[in-house]
Amino acid sequence: MTGKEYRTITDVKGPLVFLNKTEPVAFGEIVELRMEDGTLKNGQVLDTSDELVVVQVFEGTAGVNLNTGVKFMGDVFKLPVSRGLIGRILDGAGRPRDGGPDVVPDAHHDIIGAAINPYSRASPHDFIQTGVSAIDCCTTLVRGQKLPIFSASGLPHNDIALQIARQAKLTDSDEEFIVVFCAMGITAEEYNFFRSDLERTGALENAVLFVNLADDPAVERLITPRLALTAAEYLAFELDYHVLVIYTDMTNYCDSLRQIGAAREEVPGRRGYPGYMYTDLAMLYERAGLIKGKKGSITQFPILTMPGDDITHPIPDLSGYITEGQIVISRELHQAGIYPPINVLPSLSRLMGGCIGEKTTREDHKSVSDQMYAAYAQGRELRGLVAIVGEDALNERDKQLLVFSGLFEDKFLRQSRDEERTIDETLDLCWDLLQTISTKYLVRLDQKWIDKYHPVDKKE
Repeated sequence: MTGKEYRTITDVKGPLVFLNKTEPVAFGEIVELRMEDGTLKNGQVLDTSDELVVVQVFEGTAGVNLNTGVKFMGDVFKLPVSRGLIGRILDGAGRPRDGGPDVVPDAHHDIIGAAINPYSRASPHDFIQTGVSAIDCCTTLVRGQKLPIFSASGLPHNDIALQIARQAKLTDSDEEFIVVFCAMGITAEEYNFFRSDLERTGALENAVLFVNLADDPAVERLITPRLALTAAEYLAFELDYHVLVIYTDMTNYCDSLRQIGAAREEVPGRRGYPGYMYTDLAMLYERAGLIKGKKGSITQFPILTMPGDDITHPIPDLSGYITEGQIVISRELHQAGIYPPINVLPSLSRLMGGCIGEKTTREDHKSVSDQMYAAYAQGRELRGLVAIVGEDALNERDKQLLVFSGLFEDKFLRQSRDEERTIDETLDLCWDLLQTISTKYLVRLDQKWIDKYHPVDKKE
């Protein structure tokens, strides 16, 4: 039911319109604004009180003045959902961007949603094979996990995300993932890259894209991930799909939060971001997971570019608290020509321990991963020492670890963008590389795994 039209605008600031003397309205209620020339714009109630209502306008406030008519539509923002979403490209407000017809809905779902009730959550335990050795071996992805990529401008995080989207699969079933791709504030060039790659590989047939471009309204950027998650929840928990949600770029989303907060004259927090940014991000990230009694799942891969390559910046800092680990992209490895330039040392998967082993990956996975990590970390440290004292000053063990660190980057990390390695191929590759270190120095490996999996040791 729609109400009467008000002409009580008192102020316009950025994407926000301030009204007074209205009827009681709900938070998140949809608003229709009628310009003097008759054109319509859409908005949503951002804040409401007895005296004042704040409306965020999705198409921007150009042309909005004191004579603009404002009508409250009596309902909240809802996304039309159906199986017909699969294969479609929509804009940041849920309208078709691919030239196709409107989605014929089976239902309309409120986009605000809610975090999954902890009591109804099931524990994630299914290994997802991405085909990328650095992830599968060292920062294993689990179905229902939220695992962000910490990157920086100019690094190939989009290539890695697309490779994961193409290759992700559950090793013990033929079920494919539906990819929900949520792009916020990306350039037209990046959008064309995503679209052409998904079309080239046929992945678009199993994907839903929500695209908010850099020149689209910033306020629209705040609802884009909520639309994407609403679509993901419908596909996962009502149609039983396994859904992989990829966001790029969460930094653009947080910058929009800061912009809206400044327009509302809120007291800023760290680096000007609003104090409620942690809560806002948690409302998005906590919509991932498994629900008891439901076959489907939502796994999240948020991409965020760290301003100034600073991992202590509020956006990666808060994301690290909420999510279950992180994959860190290294500028140093990228400049050395290594793809994917994943630095495994600061990377982490907090759910890895419960999903690897004999029943899911392979019995030697934990030991091999620990040994690869330790040997690479020690080899990296020795590079700094060699720069000071020279390689001749190293003992036998240190020389082997130094050589190993180079092989780790060149043979283990380095893959082509279309190369997909199974978990067995990745672990066998690890054993081949560990041949270069005498078994007496492989202190993280159980002897039973050395006896069973180690190739003929040429050092002893």
